[in-house]
Amino acid sequence: MDSAQRRETIRRALQESSAPVSAGAFARKLGVSRQIIVGDVALLRAAGAPISATPRGYVMQEENGGRGLTRTIACCHGREGIAKEMYAVVDNGCGVLDVTVEHAVYGQISGQLHVFSRYDVDDFVKKLAKSASLPLCNLTGGVHLHTIVCPDEEAYRRVLQRLKEEGILFEKDPPEE
Repeated sequence: MDSAQRRETIRRALQESSAPVSAGAFARKLGVSRQIIVGDVALLRAAGAPISATPRGYVMQEENGGRGLTRTIACCHGREGIAKEMYAVVDNGCGVLDVTVEHAVYGQISGQLHVFSRYDVDDFVKKLAKSASLPLCNLTGGVHLHTIVCPDEEAYRRVLQRLKEEGILFEKDPPEE
């Protein structure tokens, strides 16, 4: 298989997959290194393929996450609130597509999450702890945005209510620095 065939195999596999596929899984399946796969995905993206990297692997991006209404919510919490926040979303039938913070130097910084279940939340929290990486909310005193996808407005309202109850929904001005 040449490189063009390999990239087509990756593109097709992502279109057909309902779950993220890691670079390592592609590397094992295609008999190449993980770094070759990372390069292939970069070339596919450069050619216009809407591929996103999530903490669990690559996904083919669909409009609205392919699942319903998209909404943006503002939240504020530290590292200890990550699981509580995401559980509030997934327990009400919605999913967390991404996280965005506003950095004073870099501007907007976003990370793809694609979290749709408690399993996904737990997996994300474990990976964050294992890597000893700081969550993006640490850059902004806890203030951040999420794009969430909901099946309907009622589910969205339930998420907002739960986040308010948990003290996570950001509805006031941040403290002066």
